[in-house]
Amino acid sequence: MVFLDRDGVINRDSDQYVKSWDEFEFFPGSLDALARLTAAGLRLVVVTNQSAVGRGLIPLAGLEEIHRRMTGAVEAAGGRLLDILFCPHLPEAGCDCRKPATGMIVEACRRHGLDPSRAVMVGDRAKDIRCGRDAGCRATVLVGEEGRATALAELARWGLAPDRVAPDLASACDWIIRCLTGPVQP
Repeated sequence: MVFLDRDGVINRDSDQYVKSWDEFEFFPGSLDALARLTAAGLRLVVVTNQSAVGRGLIPLAGLEEIHRRMTGAVEAAGGRLLDILFCPHLPEAGCDCRKPATGMIVEACRRHGLDPSRAVMVGDRAKDIRCGRDAGCRATVLVGEEGRATALAELARWGLAPDRVAPDLASACDWIIRCLTGPVQP
């Protein structure tokens, strides 16, 4: 079981938010990585904060269109997403679904009978890693190079560290597979 953040892990993030399919750009190697994780027998769930909905920058139907097209591209590449959960709320809303809160992971586990202790959480920000830790995931992986120092510093302030740091999802793929089929290794 792999929980994946979306923006910054599967596709390029944007300070202006990803508001349409035209603005959505897969990272090189991410589709192949999702296919490899699927081929290894792992179930993949995207858990993503999408405050652009709450900010009125994208309608819910627009976000659903992005996710439908993303899912189609993943399937065409040989991967499979079990589910996509998103938090549409603003950061100040205080909801239990916006990462670093664990609501999306808890809901995915409830919906699909999953055990977070048999899962890896992959994200590009400190809040993703904290969410995975707080949800009881077996391991966490911090991917991406932009913002890595900031994420690691924030995690250190929380007394946390990811189990693995990698330049991107494709680079982390083999480690994730080994992690979920054997002991966690640095």
